[in-house]
Amino acid sequence: MTPVPGRSDHRRRTNTGYTRCSPRPSGGPVPDPSDDGPAPRIEPFGPVPASPRGVVVVLHGGRSRSREPAHRGLAYLRMLPFARVVKTRETAVYLLRYRFRGWNDGARDALRDAEWAVTELGRVHPGVPIALVGHSMGGRAALGAAGGDGVVAVCALAPWVEAAEPVAQLAGRAVVIAHGDRERMTDPAGSYAYAVHAKQVTDRVARFDVLGDGHAMLRRAGDWSSLVRRFVLGELGIEPIDPEIANAMAEPSPTGLRVELRKRDQYKGAAS
Repeated sequence: MTPVPGRSDHRRRTNTGYTRCSPRPSGGPVPDPSDDGPAPRIEPFGPVPASPRGVVVVLHGGRSRSREPAHRGLAYLRMLPFARVVKTRETAVYLLRYRFRGWNDGARDALRDAEWAVTELGRVHPGVPIALVGHSMGGRAALGAAGGDGVVAVCALAPWVEAAEPVAQLAGRAVVIAHGDRERMTDPAGSYAYAVHAKQVTDRVARFDVLGDGHAMLRRAGDWSSLVRRFVLGELGIEPIDPEIANAMAEPSPTGLRVELRKRDQYKGAAS
């Protein structure tokens, strides 16, 4: 991966913690420049093309409150299939590991980390469009960070959103939200209300109901993955715009915000 302009070092893990080392153009995590406390990490998924046509940042879930350092636990591992389906020879795909496991009220730690990641990757890949994919707390962070330079698309899966969440940052962005109807962790009604408000600042919003699935996205894993791939690669210009998503975006509210996601076997070549 190309070193970040203006940066003289990366961090690496040793037995005694983080130490300084020279940049590694061949790849590796891009650390937060702060030396205080845990640092967020941008971790490449697979080889990073020298000249990608698109950048994808994948954001995992977390907790409402926790100052524990984030690690590669279940929430992180749950996002690996989504990183895999958007990985092509023309995409640079990264997973963000937050400083902390929690959102932490007004500190909005996950959002701050997501905004930092967008800025860093914009410097690493100048002029390349960025898509954000997040689940649960990561969906909230992705939606909040959409105003960053270079962001063109946001995909929020079972997002944790609350009343009065800002939407102004979504102006000019394409947004897809998906929520299962067996959800017990986050509120599908909340994501619907958020989509209604988002439609006021960008007409390119679609929301899908994933019938029969819940927060873990396991019962219809292929459908979730197919939706993410079709949306992200279409918005990055790597594949054609998907007609189902385009049709949902063209529908007025609330029709295009309560679309039943169809089974993946109805799509030729859907991701596995």
